[in-house]
Amino acid sequence: MSTAREIMHLGAQCVSEHETLDAAARMMRELNVGSLPICGDDDRLKGIVTDRDIVVKCLAEGEDPAVMTAGELAQGRPLVVRDSDDADQVLRVMEQHRVRRLPVIDHDDHRLVGMISEADVARNLPRERVAEFVTAVCAE
Repeated sequence: MSTAREIMHLGAQCVSEHETLDAAARMMRELNVGSLPICGDDDRLKGIVTDRDIVVKCLAEGEDPAVMTAGELAQGRPLVVRDSDDADQVLRVMEQHRVRRLPVIDHDDHRLVGMISEADVARNLPRERVAEFVTAVCAE
């Protein structure tokens, strides 16, 4: 059975919790991603900001993305998996919470080491399991 470390893509870059949402959006464009992990001054994961969050929770609410920070959107405890978790656990978390992206933290020091996206699941797991995953996450 594959582990989260074997499925994830490396090099996930954090946006600082103090960074503005317009800067986060530019970073997403440069990295060609739809979400960024939000890290605090302690280098720990505080949440995730998505392109949709910026539109729905900032722009549509009449807020200024040049003023609002990523940390203001980092509400609650972020969902994560450990790098040693097996693929079934990863998929359980993603399916249960209906998320398409999931941060992976180091088993020992709890720091961000990567991200798992739908594309990572599709590339690394059997087709039958990918079909079950997509049905569970996209079900209405």
